[in-house]
Amino acid sequence: MRRAGVTLAAVAVLAVAGCTDTPTTSTEPTERPSSASASPSEASDSPTTSTSPTTSTPSPRSAPSGPPRVSGTIAGDLAVPWGMAFLPDRSALIAERDSGRVRHVATNGQTTNAGTVPGVRARGEGGLLGLAVAPTFRSQPYVYAYFTGAEDNRIVRMPYTDNRLGRPEVVLSGIPSEAVHNGGRMVFGPDGMLYVGTGDATEGEESQDRTSLGGKILRITPEGRPAAGNPFAGSAVWSYGHRNVQGLAFDPDGRLWASEFGQDTWDEVNLIRKGGNYGWPEAEGIARDPRYVDPIAQWRTDDASPSGLAYAGGSLWMAGLRGERLWRIPIEDGHRSGSPQAFFTGDYGRLRTIAAAPDGSLWLTTSNTDGRGTPGGRDDRILRVTLGGPDGR
Repeated sequence: MRRAGVTLAAVAVLAVAGCTDTPTTSTEPTERPSSASASPSEASDSPTTSTSPTTSTPSPRSAPSGPPRVSGTIAGDLAVPWGMAFLPDRSALIAERDSGRVRHVATNGQTTNAGTVPGVRARGEGGLLGLAVAPTFRSQPYVYAYFTGAEDNRIVRMPYTDNRLGRPEVVLSGIPSEAVHNGGRMVFGPDGMLYVGTGDATEGEESQDRTSLGGKILRITPEGRPAAGNPFAGSAVWSYGHRNVQGLAFDPDGRLWASEFGQDTWDEVNLIRKGGNYGWPEAEGIARDPRYVDPIAQWRTDDASPSGLAYAGGSLWMAGLRGERLWRIPIEDGHRSGSPQAFFTGDYGRLRTIAAAPDGSLWLTTSNTDGRGTPGGRDDRILRVTLGGPDGR
């Protein structure tokens, strides 16, 4: 299902200082990209406002003093955990891809069923995928779910009271679906809008078609309508030319970052620009073509195959499936500020979702029960990752 990569202009060695695996040969942009990486038509503004979601937790800007470490297992015996979203009481909801169940995980790790999302049709990489909690949850207790149905991928919202999900309401439908390349990650931005990563559903041409919802990052209102200020009038599309976006994260300055599956050659992390064209299927990885926005970092597919993305401690943290490792990508002022580093290589198997927890740690899920891994004891698990010193701060 992967496509041959484009010819790239330069080759450099990716120095992985302090990693747990050997350095990887890769092609990367300079740490502060030239202006040619974005076309003149792309706006450089970020979706920032003075108000942050009520459920968000500020992340420290300073880099951690040491390597991350797994300090324990929060919960286990989960079946293909995919989406993760924290509630205001610091507990979390976890989506199980194949069963369609949403699990509630208390701060002490106790796990209960919150309900099953109706209409989920799990096949291949499709099923119950991303979760998001409304930033207005205390007054409007909605939980959003992205899932593969009988004919499409769609987004529903459900009231959540007394640790139970209520009846779903469809807010957006018609997102192309297939056995693979379904995207599925969602996150509310600091502007209160919902940002959604979608896949091309194996039809690369969909990614360049701005009338299609496939191969895009969407920006919609909580009711599912195209948000005011989107770059294309009447459209939910925020950026396009993506192959399969499965990781979204905002930094403290309101910049949006995304991790993306490549095909045969390069996986990517991108800084998302309003109206930006990220090149797929014409470009995979760094193209140095003024029509497209280049990634800030890229990896061979065996070293990454990324899904979840989170921001904490001055870095982006990216979970790798085939790569079976956690990547740290230091960033500063909208640029990569150092070489990516890999941790936990092969220690826990396939890694799917990572999220910044309210206590300052990271919650990291394994994905060894998805048919492509080898389950170990209590898989799949949620691991607690602490940053820097022994207390995680």
